[in-house]
Amino acid sequence: MHVSGEIMNAERHRPDVTGGLSPQSTPVMRLLLIEDDLEAASYLVKGLRENGYEIDHSAAGRDGLERALSGRYDVIIADRQLPEIDGLSIIVELRKKPDRTPVLILSALGTVDDRVHGLRAGGDDYLTKPFAFAELLARIEALYRRASAQATEKTRLNVADLDLDLLARRVTRAGRHIDLTTKEFQLLEYLMRRPDQVVTRTMLLEGVWNLQFDPQTNIIDVHMSRLRNAIDKNFSRPLIHTVRGAGYMLKSLES
Repeated sequence: MHVSGEIMNAERHRPDVTGGLSPQSTPVMRLLLIEDDLEAASYLVKGLRENGYEIDHSAAGRDGLERALSGRYDVIIADRQLPEIDGLSIIVELRKKPDRTPVLILSALGTVDDRVHGLRAGGDDYLTKPFAFAELLARIEALYRRASAQATEKTRLNVADLDLDLLARRVTRAGRHIDLTTKEFQLLEYLMRRPDQVVTRTMLLEGVWNLQFDPQTNIIDVHMSRLRNAIDKNFSRPLIHTVRGAGYMLKSLES
């Protein structure tokens, strides 16, 4: 059992994470716990429910991944060491979708390298076992606040006559619909969030492909070439430019 005994004495109220909403209008946060230690999972489920959360539990990686991909959860809590599929692989699969549901990693593996590896795999926070239940609550609340703030960000991006609708997954230029693959869409979104800025290969590898190393392939060049062909072909003014020796830039202004 890796959870501190403090769980049994946790203050039994739902903390205010909604910025002052009345109790009647406060939405119930839904959690997914992926943990194969059944004793620890039982205590966590009990404590979280007593604090007002809705929670589902999976004891194995494959079932946990299927539930996580459903998109029903506000925060996912995942152990690293799981049967069938490990916790970090679950996160990687989520981020490929891309699914931005915040994930809190639980693990007995607590070295700096372990934590860094977990966060670079796409985890949003990392809590080492054993831990105090009050700290788990605080971290869940922080992840929920951060995700709620991000959800209020623009769902539509505009650069020059290029328009990207994140909800409809639709791209148009000068009113003309442009078909893109999932990876091309992600690449364009990354560029459109940084207009008139140099975007390096390292930034693209980390931000779009979730790689912390250069695989020494032409993967970026191939996708960028296809994206430029889709975005700039048949238009008199190109938007995507190569910055020699540095990377790429999506230009919003004539220059």
